[in-house]
Amino acid sequence: MKKIQAETIFEFQYLSSLAVSPSGIHTIYTVSVADKEKNAYKKSIVIDGEEMKQELSCSFVAFSDDSTFYFTKEEEDAPKGVTRFFSYNIDTREEQEAFTLPLAVTSMKLIRENLWLLAGIIDANSPDDYLLSEKEREAKVEELKAEADYQVVDEVPYYFNGKGYINKKRNALFLFDSKEGKVERITDPFFSTSNVKVEKEKVYFSGTCYKTTQPLTDELFCFDPKTKTTVSIDTKEKLSISDFFFLKGDLWLLATDQKEYGINETASFYRFDNNELNKVGKIDRSLYESCANDILLGGGKGSLVYEDTLYSILSDVDHVAVVKIDEKLNCEELFRFPLIAYMERRGNEILFAAATEHSLLELYSYNLEDKTVTQKTNLNQKLTEEYAISLPEEITYESNGMTLNGWVIKPVGYEEGRKYPAVLDIHGGPRAIYTPVFFHEMQLWAAEGYFVFFTNVHGSDGRGDAFADIRGRYGYEDFEDLMNFTDKVLEKYPMIDAENIFETGGSYGGFMTNWIVTHTDRFKAVASQRSISNWVGFSYLSDIGPYFALDQNKVTSFSREVKTLWEHSPLKYVDNAKTPILFIHSDEDYRCPLEEGMQLMQALNVRGVETRMVIFHGENHELSRSGKPLHRIRRLNEITEWFNTHNSLKQ
Repeated sequence: MKKIQAETIFEFQYLSSLAVSPSGIHTIYTVSVADKEKNAYKKSIVIDGEEMKQELSCSFVAFSDDSTFYFTKEEEDAPKGVTRFFSYNIDTREEQEAFTLPLAVTSMKLIRENLWLLAGIIDANSPDDYLLSEKEREAKVEELKAEADYQVVDEVPYYFNGKGYINKKRNALFLFDSKEGKVERITDPFFSTSNVKVEKEKVYFSGTCYKTTQPLTDELFCFDPKTKTTVSIDTKEKLSISDFFFLKGDLWLLATDQKEYGINETASFYRFDNNELNKVGKIDRSLYESCANDILLGGGKGSLVYEDTLYSILSDVDHVAVVKIDEKLNCEELFRFPLIAYMERRGNEILFAAATEHSLLELYSYNLEDKTVTQKTNLNQKLTEEYAISLPEEITYESNGMTLNGWVIKPVGYEEGRKYPAVLDIHGGPRAIYTPVFFHEMQLWAAEGYFVFFTNVHGSDGRGDAFADIRGRYGYEDFEDLMNFTDKVLEKYPMIDAENIFETGGSYGGFMTNWIVTHTDRFKAVASQRSISNWVGFSYLSDIGPYFALDQNKVTSFSREVKTLWEHSPLKYVDNAKTPILFIHSDEDYRCPLEEGMQLMQALNVRGVETRMVIFHGENHELSRSGKPLHRIRRLNEITEWFNTHNSLKQ
């Protein structure tokens, strides 16, 4: 069988945007594939398992009824500041241009026939540009071109990873009458929407209104399209709202006051009783998928309500599940996979996209009556039939008073009696989990002849808030867990050459890589990706720095406790480092800015430690997951070559 390479990405098919028509007759999803010539991804819409004929890359938007849906095309010559919509009739297989809206539309939801709720990006300083005539809009575009060499910022955050500069940009809501062609903004110019639901022809939405610094808590509103009135829904206390839904006519919130475990605290359930918000309780797990992986491209729905029951994706220890939750918070697991990404309901079925140990996402169904799971697609069947995939083997170990688990992937073509190098891979977050799901980079290194081992240390998701809470202790229990895990792997797999162990990680994993090289020299070489090296600088460089750095280090005052931030910074311990280190960073990564890698790289270099930095232009924090195909390949090859160069078993 063939060995997986970096270039195998061109054979992957990524499933996303799963949707079902109003009465469940039709199912739609989007399949994305890497386009080598354009160094981008081409999106195709699939209707009931049949790909829609199209010349351009297209994305599904929304159903208007059971037979018609709207979609957009990625057109190079599309005018700026507008969104062109096309309609497609499934019965007649006819496509036609539907309407063009003078907005950068991000989503559409049907309220009732011909009346839509739109979400779109506006400039708070000129929120009604959508009302400009075509001539006025063209003049505005030229005006903006004249300002292209300048950027003015006067609020925080002024940039955001994956979105670029967002100063005064807000996610606004609009009503759109598709029959009359009329668009009307319904949110305040400075209000930015986060969650939206349409319930019984009313619009419920949460978000924040700000002019200088964006708060970490949300406000909640209800808009009535018939009366054109917006009513504030008082939560009585400041909450960060992650989601809301309706059960038996009552409005429920998933929210946190962030008081016990900080900004990453698991959301609790709240219910409005007679307009009074009451806390019901908490399921001490994340009600979303937090699985670290490099095989997702695009999004989808993570929860739904059916017959007064909430169905949600949940991350638990070493897998992702779909659970049903009733109003008393009884939680029942229905099914589990290494990764479940999105789901929808169709009649008495739950349709969902899931990945296994040996394949990318495929579409499955779960029958709510007979409780059976059926695979619906084989988009990536070629991967399992033609490529050698080494399946993870679970391993347990003791660390910091707990029994933890991890996995080991053997080299492809493993032979008894040989010595092998190995790679420790550390996930980001830190509140994320590894599962045994197919992981491209790990399979690549296994194909290169490496053992690959990985685990969920203290700080990871899946075991509740107390386990995930390492605020003020980064580099302590988590570092000890990693070293204990490495010891256990070497004990159980004596064929690993202890003189040729390598390590890599990104984001939080990048921080840990920097911490590792400044606290031990047991690894032959490492690759630090999109990392943090100095909490002091990170605090006011990162898009999330002003609150994330202080929260994660249990600091309440930057100026009074700057020594604490420095104490937890790998840069402080640079004199201890000896290990050759490769830095991978992107110049549009505003989450872990380029400067974080540059500081440690230069500090190590001038001290004589072997270093190399590869900077990816035009990429952000998501390089390894959704970066341009050729850039993702270059990243994988850079890391692999770095390990191979320092691997004495390959000399």
